[in-house]
Amino acid sequence: MTAYIIRRLIQGLIVIIAVSILVFLLMRLLPADPLQLYLAQNDIIKISPEDYQTLLVRFGLDKSLPMQYFDWISDILRGQFGDSLYYNESVGTLLLERLPVTAHLAILSIIIASVFGITAGVICALRRGGALDTFLTSAANFGISIPIFWLGVLMIYLFGLYLGLLPLHGYTSPFQDFWMSTRQLVMPVTCMAVTAMASKARQARSSILEVIRQDYIRTAWSKGLRERTIVVRHVLKNGLIPVVTLIGMQVSHIFGGSVLIETVFNIPGMGRLMVSSVFAQDYPVVQGCSLLFALIVVMVNLIVDISYGWLDPRIRYG
Repeated sequence: MTAYIIRRLIQGLIVIIAVSILVFLLMRLLPADPLQLYLAQNDIIKISPEDYQTLLVRFGLDKSLPMQYFDWISDILRGQFGDSLYYNESVGTLLLERLPVTAHLAILSIIIASVFGITAGVICALRRGGALDTFLTSAANFGISIPIFWLGVLMIYLFGLYLGLLPLHGYTSPFQDFWMSTRQLVMPVTCMAVTAMASKARQARSSILEVIRQDYIRTAWSKGLRERTIVVRHVLKNGLIPVVTLIGMQVSHIFGGSVLIETVFNIPGMGRLMVSSVFAQDYPVVQGCSLLFALIVVMVNLIVDISYGWLDPRIRYG
């Protein structure tokens, strides 16, 4: 197991380095000059060539691309993500402010999608061919195909404007006002969870149907064990491996979906920060957000891989 974890950590490090290089180069290949945007942002109409060169040195833009990349990586290893050209703040400060908001949305979405999706999949598998199976399967197919930003707009109109039940936008920390925070999160969390919930329901249904056909399940039924005992002790644990894999894959989708949802609901998270930074060509912020997203996805996938050994003792890592 230790050797496997080390190999996966090395693979994850390679992925993070590749992502950092790709994002670094893509931002530098944009046609506009980010320094000109910085000057416009600070209302600097006229600037002398000497001052312009000073700014180039300040932001490290006077060096070659390889040197700029190595300087950026060296600063990150020291915990310094650079300074934002658009917000005039430290990128690390911006990430610390926005990450808890996105993490709050993502964690709630993953929990809700996993609980309800797996439950629906198990019910469909155990009641295969029934009315409930037909209804839940049709709902899952609809949930996979619906665009989340369109769903968000519909929910804003229905629950916010027409019925007036929920706030239209914004975010409040649960430590500041728990009830307001809960009301503000209902629509965005639902939008982020609906696609993941639908895909988990379909995957869980397929996996459970495969497991309940196994000989040891038929033996458990023949012994007269209760349905709850069979499902909890034998079916779920062996049928969850594909679902756990899907959960790891959907982490990146949920963080990617936060870009749309945070924009639609005006939530000050990392997704909205990244969108505004891309349009402003604020490359230090885009680089920092992309690297942080990559690190989160790699770590979650590592945890998912390690969990296989607990779910199925037959799996051994060499």
